[in-house]
Amino acid sequence: MPSLHSPAPWNVRRLPRAEGRNFLVTGGGAGIGYFVAEQLAATGATVVLAVRDPAKAEAARVSIRTRVPGARVRHIRLDLADLASLEASVDALGLERLDAVVCNAGVLLDRPPRRETGDGNELMFATNHLGHFALVSWLTPLLTATPASRVVTTGSFTAKSESLDLDDPQSTRDYRPKRTYARSKLAQMIFGFELDRRLRAAGGTTLSVVTHPGGALDSLTPSRPPVRVRTAGERLRGLPAGLLLQSKEAAAWPTVRAVLDPSVRGGQLWGPRVFGIRGLPVLEPVRGHLADTALAARLWSVTADLTGLDPSSNLVART
Repeated sequence: MPSLHSPAPWNVRRLPRAEGRNFLVTGGGAGIGYFVAEQLAATGATVVLAVRDPAKAEAARVSIRTRVPGARVRHIRLDLADLASLEASVDALGLERLDAVVCNAGVLLDRPPRRETGDGNELMFATNHLGHFALVSWLTPLLTATPASRVVTTGSFTAKSESLDLDDPQSTRDYRPKRTYARSKLAQMIFGFELDRRLRAAGGTTLSVVTHPGGALDSLTPSRPPVRVRTAGERLRGLPAGLLLQSKEAAAWPTVRAVLDPSVRGGQLWGPRVFGIRGLPVLEPVRGHLADTALAARLWSVTADLTGLDPSSNLVART
């Protein structure tokens, strides 16, 4: 398990330059993913927004270029719920190197009924976990060919209090939307830690890092037209919550640090400083289900069976 070493000082407002590097952000068209992309674009890197809806992706690209003059940002279509489409999405990248993929996109349903993808998988588990597992599998040759590349997985603090039922990973017997969502994010986080163990065993330089954003609200989030405009009423209603929660702009900080900070190590967990809910990004201990290697190995096997893919098969050390 990685130690809680003392990383170098980090200023969320003065990020290191990253010209010549390529970053892929899933779900970069809105929410926290948008702010991850905006902050990474400000470093001079090329940022690719991987978004299901091309119109939303283009709106995000326009917004980023408005706020970051000269930003190198483009988008590709990515539907994580459609496993058969992911290979074509990766081909559309057209990159010779990929310095980081941010596995951020997610679906949260707040009420029944249970919904399935065209593949017959439960929608939240499919999008949040299965889709990213498959995407990383297709991206692994490009990532391992890029020195010191990173896979950064965005989890959720709600996942820490959940447990997986790998006899029913897709909630076919007892579907409860919030619990199913938390379990899908827990699976995603466990995958991130297991991926790093397998990367280390393969002797490569690619790192897998896990983050979570804490608690973020739209009412605390600054406007980014045409992506989203916060009303005066929302701003006022959000003031009390600001004592405990934060904006989606601030919620992007742990992920941005995990992508850029040279002191970050594989297998680490980064989240907000204040009770894991808000504040500057700090290193957190990896414990409980997140540190269960037997559970992780079983989840990996179940996921590989469901997707028909396995990132391990492409983990060849590159020099």
